[in-house]
Amino acid sequence: MKKSFWSIPITATLLLGSISGYAGTVKAESIDSLQSKINDIQNEREQIKGDITIKDTKINEMISSQNEVTAQIKLLDEKIQAATTEIAAVSTDIEKTNAEIEKLRKEIEELKKKIEERTALLEDRARAIQLSGGNVSYIDVLLGAESFSNFIDRFSAVNTLVEADHEIMEEQQRDKDSLEKKEKEVQENLQKLEQKKAELDRLKAELDRQKNEKDNLMAELEAKQSELVGERTELEEKDKELLELSSDVEQEILSEQSRLAELARQREEEMAAAATREVSVSSSNASVPASSSGSWTSPASGVITTEFGYDVLNGKERYHYGMDIAASVGTPVRAAGSGYVTSAKVSNSYGNWIILTHSVNGQTFSTVYAHLSSMSVSQGQYVEKGQVIGGMGNTGYSFGTHLHFEVHEGEWNAAKSNAINPRKYVSF
Repeated sequence: MKKSFWSIPITATLLLGSISGYAGTVKAESIDSLQSKINDIQNEREQIKGDITIKDTKINEMISSQNEVTAQIKLLDEKIQAATTEIAAVSTDIEKTNAEIEKLRKEIEELKKKIEERTALLEDRARAIQLSGGNVSYIDVLLGAESFSNFIDRFSAVNTLVEADHEIMEEQQRDKDSLEKKEKEVQENLQKLEQKKAELDRLKAELDRQKNEKDNLMAELEAKQSELVGERTELEEKDKELLELSSDVEQEILSEQSRLAELARQREEEMAAAATREVSVSSSNASVPASSSGSWTSPASGVITTEFGYDVLNGKERYHYGMDIAASVGTPVRAAGSGYVTSAKVSNSYGNWIILTHSVNGQTFSTVYAHLSSMSVSQGQYVEKGQVIGGMGNTGYSFGTHLHFEVHEGEWNAAKSNAINPRKYVSF
């Protein structure tokens, strides 16, 4: 496992050491300390799980926002495409109009030539009149006829000239009017097309601007999501490391319990050998009160108020993993059997409580003493059967002064999977 960057110091291995004779306290890292580390790790894991949940919520929010922005970008793309298509159509119309204007300009040039030719003709005719004295009239031409036939010829000629002049003048005016009309129409059409294209260009520019904003927003959302995913991954890695760390500490607790169980077994063998040699009890144990014969003795004097098994507490059915013995505050609580103190600590539920590890005929047992008013032993200490380890009390989740006493076949575990009825071994 990689090196932890957390602040909780964990001892990788336990200091087993050698077992010396009848030492009162065996040096090793306290199970209470290890359990405290487990609690710290669990608290950190709960915090991390909460942080991961928050990250997941934010990531989902980022994904939802991205979906909204994606839909908006798609709509903008459709609008931009429509505007681009319309701009292309208008541009085509403008090109056609410009081509029409170019064609019209050529026609205008031709028309200008015709007008110039007509103007020259009229000028020539006017010049001819001036050369004749300027006072010649069509009446004089008619009156100068030599005969009726000549008069008819002159009249026809004059009429032709008058009509020709009149037609020239009318055609001149029509061409001028047509030119002006075409120029006006084409210019107006071109102006409208250019105005429409300008509006479409502005629309497309605005759509492009909006799309650019959405693209930037999408990039920000993706970057934020990537950051959140990275943070979540880091939290998951931390949680994984804490889980491994917790497993290591739990293994240390199991190792420590096993170590104490082995010490208890060795102590039992030594005591059995001493009994076989009929060696008297050492003076160091002279202060231990007399207890019942055998491996077990009652942990306290008093009235048994609750048996092992199902019962009802505050109107709710529960499974009671031990026996309750009631007496006054401070009533001596004794070790039900010889063994080592596995734990001596305080909790919200059990108040002041002690766990002892025993070896009886080579089999490991654990006993629990809860709701104590005081504790007179410490973790790792060896105690004799019947030795006072504390006083009866009402600490923790308790409703009156009593001792809650449990017996476990094997090492104690929080699930109480190996708890058995104390009456199987202990006489009350």
